[in-house]
Amino acid sequence: MLRFKPLTAAFLGAALIAQPVGVLAKDDKEFVVVNEEMGVPVFPYDITDKPYKIVGPVKAGVRKATIFSKEPSQKKIYKEVWERGRKMDADAVINVTYGDSHISAFSWGKTNALGFAIRFLTDEEIAAGVTGDTAPDPANYTEEMFKSANKKPK
Repeated sequence: MLRFKPLTAAFLGAALIAQPVGVLAKDDKEFVVVNEEMGVPVFPYDITDKPYKIVGPVKAGVRKATIFSKEPSQKKIYKEVWERGRKMDADAVINVTYGDSHISAFSWGKTNALGFAIRFLTDEEIAAGVTGDTAPDPANYTEEMFKSANKKPK
C-alpha cells in the first residue's frame, strides 16, 4: 500500500490545481449596477437615474427544506430573482417585493418574490430619442401582471 500513496497524492494535487480553472471560466459579466449589500443587480426600488426598457415580469419562489429550516434570507431570495432576470437577458431586476413564507401541500414553506426585469438603454438609443419605461409600483402589483413571468422576450 505504501507505493500507492505518491500516486494518490499526485492525483489529488492535479485535481486541486485543475479545479480553480473551471471556476475562473464561469460567467464573469460585469453588471452595470449592483446592489452592494446583496452582490446582484436586484433592488427593492425603482431606478430613476438611468433610462430603461422593461424586459418583463419576474416571479421566483424559494422553498424551505423542512418545516424546521430557517426562513430564506433576503440575499437568497434576491439571488433566485436574479437567476430568473439573467435568463431574460436583463441588466437588473427592480421593485422586488416578497412576503413571509407559506406552507402548502407541496412545500414546508415557500417565499414568493415579484419584480420587473429591465434593460438599460444604450447611449445610441438615448441619442436616437428612445424613451424609457417606468415599472409599476409594488403596491399596484396584480396577479394578471405576472401571468407571463420569466419569459424571455422575442
